[in-house]
Amino acid sequence: MADNKIHKIHPVAEGNVPPSDESSTSPSQLTKTKRGFSFCKCICWSLCIFITLILILGATVGVLYLVFKPKLPQYSVNRLTISQLTLNLDLSLYAKFNVQITAINPNKKIGIFYQKGSHLSVWYKNTNLCQGSLPIFYQGHLNKTVLNVALAGQNQYGRTLLGALREQQQTGRIPLDLKVDVPVKIELGKMKSQKVRILGKCLLIVDSLSANNKINIQATSCKFSVKL
Repeated sequence: MADNKIHKIHPVAEGNVPPSDESSTSPSQLTKTKRGFSFCKCICWSLCIFITLILILGATVGVLYLVFKPKLPQYSVNRLTISQLTLNLDLSLYAKFNVQITAINPNKKIGIFYQKGSHLSVWYKNTNLCQGSLPIFYQGHLNKTVLNVALAGQNQYGRTLLGALREQQQTGRIPLDLKVDVPVKIELGKMKSQKVRILGKCLLIVDSLSANNKINIQATSCKFSVKL
């Protein structure tokens, strides 16, 4: 008789039906997942391309360095003369200097094109006395060039500045700063680079600033660098 028992199946309420696996992930969630995967893939590709470009650039720079063996140009100040150092009626100080500079290109395979827009200036204790510029020219391999650069300027605090210079002159040691900012293009074989800047500063110790008299440069110290 037990085998003849009737098992009743009771219907389950519609709201209590457990969700199937197919309905657990909505279309919007699938779209977000695909977008996230695509974004990660894009980032990975970008990083790979960036790293490859860095490696190629590094290898190119390394090869150029080995082939051309670049060296910084060398500069020295040979002579400084003053043709005018005058206190004007408006109490401004007018200065006119001439600086002789020797420029040496020590490279065997690199030429230097000196461009327009160079700036040279002479300073005394953070006060600008005069300024000028280098000529535009090409300096070949292993070339030595002597440049005579005229500098002129006017300072409105003439009386105070002239008094300080005369007082300093009594010591026989006057510190002057020669600041250099020169745009150049580098010639590598048949290639020519974009503009770079040669920046430098020379500390000069002179014994006098008297106009039209011989000025002795007692000491000089120069530092130069290249700014890309």
